[in-house]
Amino acid sequence: MENSSSLLHDGFLLLGFAMVFVLVFRRLGLGATLGYLLAGAVVGPHVLGLVGEAEQKMGFAELGITLLLFLVGLELNPARLWKMRRDILGLGAIQVVACGAALAGFIYVATMLSPMAALALGMPLALSSTAQVLPMLQAAGRLRTPFGERTFAILLFQDLSIIPMITIIATMSRNPADANGPPGWQLGLYTVLAIAGLILAGRYLIRPLFRLIGNLGEREMFIVAALFTVMASAAVMELLGLSTALGAFIAGVMLADSPYRHELEADVEPFRSILLGLFFLAVGMMLDLHTIAERPFFVLGMALGLVAIKTLVIFGIGKMFGMKWRGALALGMLLSQGGEFGFVLFTQAQHALLIAPEAASLFGAIVTVSMATTPFLMKATKRMREEPAMAQGERAGPENADRATAIVVGYGRFGQSVAQMLNASDISVTMIDTDIEMIDVASSFGAKVYFGDGTRLDLLRLAGAEDASMILFCMDGDQLTADMVEAVHHAFPEASIYVRAYDRRAVIRLKKSPASRIVREVMESAVRMARLALEDSGVSIEAINRAEEMYRANDRERLKIQIEAGDIRAARGMMIVRPSGEE
Repeated sequence: MENSSSLLHDGFLLLGFAMVFVLVFRRLGLGATLGYLLAGAVVGPHVLGLVGEAEQKMGFAELGITLLLFLVGLELNPARLWKMRRDILGLGAIQVVACGAALAGFIYVATMLSPMAALALGMPLALSSTAQVLPMLQAAGRLRTPFGERTFAILLFQDLSIIPMITIIATMSRNPADANGPPGWQLGLYTVLAIAGLILAGRYLIRPLFRLIGNLGEREMFIVAALFTVMASAAVMELLGLSTALGAFIAGVMLADSPYRHELEADVEPFRSILLGLFFLAVGMMLDLHTIAERPFFVLGMALGLVAIKTLVIFGIGKMFGMKWRGALALGMLLSQGGEFGFVLFTQAQHALLIAPEAASLFGAIVTVSMATTPFLMKATKRMREEPAMAQGERAGPENADRATAIVVGYGRFGQSVAQMLNASDISVTMIDTDIEMIDVASSFGAKVYFGDGTRLDLLRLAGAEDASMILFCMDGDQLTADMVEAVHHAFPEASIYVRAYDRRAVIRLKKSPASRIVREVMESAVRMARLALEDSGVSIEAINRAEEMYRANDRERLKIQIEAGDIRAARGMMIVRPSGEE
């Protein structure tokens, strides 16, 4: 009873303080992470002392990171992950090595520690906070953008690099007990075998399990099965001494192209949110304020040095990979903090007798302070990182638009007709496009088109999508994905979504998305031309109507088969390729 009472007491205080601090910091535009960190510091043993045992809570709260990586894995099917391989293996690897070397050198010069101790501290500081960065990208609607994917590629490689870092620390260990530990090649082999095992389990065990649950219609069992999948994957990795978050990520990737992906996301998301909040509360509780108070200038100076070095190094790497300077600067600042896995590696270094416990505590405080700087840094540099008004020809963005019933994204030849039809029906329309020349031409005809990328959630929110009843994507090309439509629907559930599809392949890909209607861009004009040609050929209107009705019915049935098969080549025999009755 005493333990239960203590758990309820701690939970009440932690959630109460978290709610107050997060609401205040959200209101100030500084993000939830800083609110959680400060709430944990205030309620923890070094200020009010209302809640203790931060280490135990940290062990439980790390499930939040595991669930976060599982959800990210659900967004990245193997094909999409393969497309990102250049950024993961190139951009990610260079970032970890360059930042690790630069920070190790900085620590060696600033502290005069031994080279091995400086390396043991510098490597973990090269890692950024996945738990902080990914929610920031999600909240801004940028996780699925090229910038978001590059950021995630770096974070994913950082997670993969934990294994070689542990191996390096074990190799440098001065602790005789580590001499009997597994060699690095064995840990690498374990990693490969574990990933292969998880892939096979996902294909031959987990997917059939979810299919069985789906057939039974047991809604609550989806939650149980989802949490079981995450826990089992993480437990296997932990048993082998590997990254639990990596195991959960692989499990998510294996289920990314399953029909249960969206339901799994909805089931796991609430657990992820509360556990991730608890993780940052525990980090705040573990912040040793006495250590900071004893050496405040050292902690602040090292934290600022960490942020500055990582920003500059990642900025340079981003430019090397062809990013514009504003994007490279944003990437550097977003990843400038130390990460949660630094605490794990500092403990490893302490166990290996490479650093003293006081150093582990001191650098843990430095990581926490660096994490606290990120929201301030991103807010303070927002104007500098945005494209200046002159670069956009001083065209107004959608934040200047009046609230409208409909938002039309893409004001080309297709979007113009859609917008004019809506305006003719007295429906207010906000029009968005990225083509400056098109915006200027539209302006000369009296149409107000706002500059911006309408596929971004943050920009749609500025345009008033939360108040709109319809969002119509009328862009040219084949750039819209089912994931993007799903994200828009999730962010603005009250708005009906209409999509212009480039061709049949796009319709097949988008059909399972929550779009209200999908319109093939050339179908109606092609049918119209065929009708005109038949009329001019002397074919009767009745025969033309029959031909159109037969074509449309055949096309609907063929498209239905292709969508179910997920293959454009399905139902090839249904194509009308010769006149009826011809042998």
